[in-house]
Amino acid sequence: MDSDNERVAMRKKNEEDRRRERQAGSSTHEYEVEALEHSDSDIGLCGWLLVALSILLMLVTLPISIWMCIKIVKEYERAIIFRLGRILRGGAKGPGLFFILPCTDSFINVDMRTITFDIPPQEVLTKDSVTVSVDGVVYYRVQNATLAVANITNADAATRLLAQTTLRNVLGTKNLSEILSDREEIAHSMQSTLDDATDDWGIKVERVEIKDVKLPIQLQRAMAAEAEATREARAKVIAAEGEMNASRALKEASLVISESPSALQLRYLQTLNTIAAEKNSTIIFPLPIEMMQSFMKN
Repeated sequence: MDSDNERVAMRKKNEEDRRRERQAGSSTHEYEVEALEHSDSDIGLCGWLLVALSILLMLVTLPISIWMCIKIVKEYERAIIFRLGRILRGGAKGPGLFFILPCTDSFINVDMRTITFDIPPQEVLTKDSVTVSVDGVVYYRVQNATLAVANITNADAATRLLAQTTLRNVLGTKNLSEILSDREEIAHSMQSTLDDATDDWGIKVERVEIKDVKLPIQLQRAMAAEAEATREARAKVIAAEGEMNASRALKEASLVISESPSALQLRYLQTLNTIAAEKNSTIIFPLPIEMMQSFMKN
């Protein structure tokens, strides 16, 4: 009971520390996003000349160039526009129509929908030196398209690799019994760790689930034998308790019958009725011992 209370207290303390770290880091992330979104103002004089030439080229080639400048972003996507290699002011564009300049602008589409992937089975050595194979599933989405493009090369691949290493690190600190019984706690711990690690990438980890825990065959047999032995011992205890209760009931019945000799005769008749109901060809009729004693005396 004390260990459970300590575990709950430690969990609350860790959640409070993580909440404080997130609050402290939110201002830093906002500053980074603002700096990225206002980076187009530093393109310099040469950059502005190239932008002016691009606008002039677009005006000269109208209306043909208009089809190259108009782009469409779907409802679940956002577009990050780069002008001369720098992120355009205003951050992600969309959904709907947006304009780009030929020759100087390029863009990258970012999917904002929730993405699901399976964690491959990981061979993990638990705290009590048992090798188990564990797999899981992770749900995440891009929360900030600008950070997902500017701060990491491939956010999806990085999240997958980080999920695998996090699963191995978390399970390595648990016993086998804790892995089998505390799946929700392990999933919650993994989600918090992944969410903190991917916050700088603009990714929000929504959910983590442990799918399956595979044990070695020898360990499965040992656990099955242990469970079978436990059930057999419990069955023997229950049978012994039943025999004890039955013996007490028979003792009380014998005391009642001994008080009235006619009750024993009624018991004989009831037994004969039961035998006759089963359509037996042989019926055993018991005789009172007192009658046999009278014949023996004669």
